[in-house]
Amino acid sequence: MTHLTTLSLFGFDFVNESQNIAIEALLNGHKAKTVAFANAHCLNIAFLNKAYASVLRESDMLLPDGSGVSIAAKMAGQRFVANLNGTDLFLPLCKAAAAKGKSIYLLGSAKGVAKNAASKATALFPNLKIAGHQHGYFAQSDTNTIIETINASRADILLVALGVPMQELWIRQHRNALAPALVMGVGAMLDFHADRVLRAPLFLRQRGLEWTWRLAIEPARMAKRYLLGNPAFLMGAAVHGLKRRLRLFDRVPPIKRLFDLVCVSLGLLVLAPLFLLIALAIKLSSKGPVFFRQTRVGYKGEYFNMYKFRSMHMNAEKHRAELLKQSDRKGVCFKLKNDPRITPIGRLLRRTSIDELPQLLNILKGEMSLVGPRPALPEEVDTYSDRALQRLNVAPGITGIWQISGRAEIDFNRMVEMDIAYSRTHSVMLDFFLIILTARAVISGRGAY
Repeated sequence: MTHLTTLSLFGFDFVNESQNIAIEALLNGHKAKTVAFANAHCLNIAFLNKAYASVLRESDMLLPDGSGVSIAAKMAGQRFVANLNGTDLFLPLCKAAAAKGKSIYLLGSAKGVAKNAASKATALFPNLKIAGHQHGYFAQSDTNTIIETINASRADILLVALGVPMQELWIRQHRNALAPALVMGVGAMLDFHADRVLRAPLFLRQRGLEWTWRLAIEPARMAKRYLLGNPAFLMGAAVHGLKRRLRLFDRVPPIKRLFDLVCVSLGLLVLAPLFLLIALAIKLSSKGPVFFRQTRVGYKGEYFNMYKFRSMHMNAEKHRAELLKQSDRKGVCFKLKNDPRITPIGRLLRRTSIDELPQLLNILKGEMSLVGPRPALPEEVDTYSDRALQRLNVAPGITGIWQISGRAEIDFNRMVEMDIAYSRTHSVMLDFFLIILTARAVISGRGAY
């Protein structure tokens, strides 16, 4: 499965991608995937129900649902790219499934609800294949028959709407017997799309206040969930956020972190006009966004989004595999001096290392430090030896020993040894000297391309 950026919250690894990337990952390939959603209510249940918590942790993809998890992430100094709740995901998923010729089976909710949701989806997407539908009020003794029916339908996707945590526990119990490649627990999604439950107006959803609407229309059923559950969740989120922010010092020691913050704050203030000029040059010279965001591996193997000024043409990543054999650098890390994907402005940015400046934002977020090993791509780390994995024992940086020693002219094995040596001896004084020497390396341009 494609490497996805994740965000760790309460010990659960949530997918942290846009809706389009998440849907593509859901439908990518034929490998069996089990997917779950989790909102504040789900996590409250998971804190008390170990079986349900383990199901969420074992999911191939855990998607963030609602404003509660978004608030908890912000308290921990993080941010979700998108709210990937099941209700909003349903129609885009149907559209993508129709385009790929994949069929969907709907299981759950009251009699007639799955059928109505299917009818509305096929009215919007005539090419969508509905393999079948079945209400969720079936006897336990009928389970095997229902599974046989689902498998006989040859459905590619199974959406299970039995409610939390029943649906996730039911999926875990029967996953090996279920043939669909993608199985997802979707909660009340079918009720909303069959118009059985009226959804909150858009302006409430955009402000993270959908829960107030649900409380207003179903006060008896939702009072405990929201009036007691939400405050309890927010208290837990506050404690979690404080602990996580303190744990940043495990990644970057306090003195080193203070040094980073002072330097970065001054740097952003001084470089702001340069940022604007670079952004304008990129926009005028080629189509696409100013910034490039890429999943990298940081401290202790954590994934994060690393930022750069875009130096390549759009869709450059799709052509990377074609160029791997032409790499000028021995070992794991790919480098190509005359990379055809690089734009004219991008070549100048790379030559001067200016393309790396947006990583100052990664430093502010605590994901990187000014000095440290360069963060690797997930597919590169997958090939690391035990020795090479030691370079992940410190926070990644914008510059380091190998950058001042020749950058791309240094082979992978020598780079690893330099990074390991730094991880064992780093100090603020060493960082200061490496930053001074980096300025000389940038001016010389040695090994930069």
